[in-house]
Amino acid sequence: MCPLWPLHIVLMYLIALCPLWFVACQIASKAATWGVQFSSSELESLFMYQKQQVGVSVDQLTQDDLDNRVIRALVNNPDIASVSPSELVFRKEPGGLWSSAFTVSGDFLGYTSIKLCMSEKRDAEQKCLKESKPIDVTVKRKPAVIDKIFTYSVIILVSIIFINFGCALDVNSLKQAIMKPIGPVIGLLSHFLFLPLLSYGLGELLFPDNQQLRLGLFFTGISPAGGASNIWTYSLGGNLNLSVTMTAVSTLASFGLIPLWVFTLGQAIFKGGPIGVPYSKIMTSAVGLVVPLAIGYVIQVYCKRLSNIMVRILKPFSALLIVFIVLFATITNFYLFKLFTWEIVVAGIGLPLLGYLAGLLLALALKQKPEDVTAISIETGVQNTGIAIFLLKFCLPQPAADITTVAPVAVALMTPLPLLMLLMWKRCRGASNTKKEILVEEGHHSTPPLLPSKY
Repeated sequence: MCPLWPLHIVLMYLIALCPLWFVACQIASKAATWGVQFSSSELESLFMYQKQQVGVSVDQLTQDDLDNRVIRALVNNPDIASVSPSELVFRKEPGGLWSSAFTVSGDFLGYTSIKLCMSEKRDAEQKCLKESKPIDVTVKRKPAVIDKIFTYSVIILVSIIFINFGCALDVNSLKQAIMKPIGPVIGLLSHFLFLPLLSYGLGELLFPDNQQLRLGLFFTGISPAGGASNIWTYSLGGNLNLSVTMTAVSTLASFGLIPLWVFTLGQAIFKGGPIGVPYSKIMTSAVGLVVPLAIGYVIQVYCKRLSNIMVRILKPFSALLIVFIVLFATITNFYLFKLFTWEIVVAGIGLPLLGYLAGLLLALALKQKPEDVTAISIETGVQNTGIAIFLLKFCLPQPAADITTVAPVAVALMTPLPLLMLLMWKRCRGASNTKKEILVEEGHHSTPPLLPSKY
């Protein structure tokens, strides 16, 4: 006799009913999906402050549904778009279909979706008994003349700065850096290993549900060192020659490392949202930066006089470029300050601060000179946000190109703050030490001798 008797009969029935139960669950889940047709499967070209009407037709609708239930159009992100009326009124068409319509208003640029939801009129929580498949909505900013001016001016200025950089390219310094590459290697490791990982981690931590902001912060993290790093290194008493060499090495390395990071770790960000990887545009922009660099080097070899003039204006022009891009990007995209939440501020100050710290710790661990530690730390933390904005504007479609810009703009605004505080502290400390030395000297000259002079 079976030891499970008579329970084995119950178990056999349960095993036999499992497939039927599974099929019933599948049918029930499909029943919750509602057969709704929209006049447009997606709204891709809805501009901010523009309205567009969307028609709806439903075949699975009864008079009982209309009497006892309410059908609403729900927006996934109400900050991006809104609908009116929220409750739809349906009328029966000759073919048996029920039709209605609602108006979608673009309130702010971004991505969202709209779906229809049927719920009980008396249900305070308004739980969906039936819901339609959502339609995607993309709200863009209407193109303006100033946007074209900004884009073309950035392309021209970045090209000029790279021509200048080619004129200033010191092959001998690069050879020495290759022969004794401790400083540049530390800079490369800090800049193109730690910062991309830090920017990716910060993005995942602060913007888990916002692909655009994660992408903007990541592009900032994989950008090369900025020209302002040389100015800050000089101002804070660092090794200027090492700073210039590290800037040159990181800029040259960025032609290969930016696409490498985008096509590897960047894939994880691109997969998490509606933006695809712009392979061709990223490669085109990388090659497009090599061309002016080569032109500058040719000028250096064959036209020394012009090259010397361009080298003289390199540093002020680099600083001017960064200021121009950040200010122009802020003015043309002033509406993006609506996105300036505490997370953006933390990301803007956190990325350069962690960069300074990573470069500092690595340089101290490898026992570098104090002036080299200063140069490496600054070189690691200061990003070329102009390059990041250029890549984002050129490579990404709208509205992603506009939204992602807020991250490098935030970083550009926050990057100088720790350095400025350090510079003020050093100046105050220097002034205090100078004052003490003057007081000591005055005291030394004015203090009478304790013992009488011997004649």
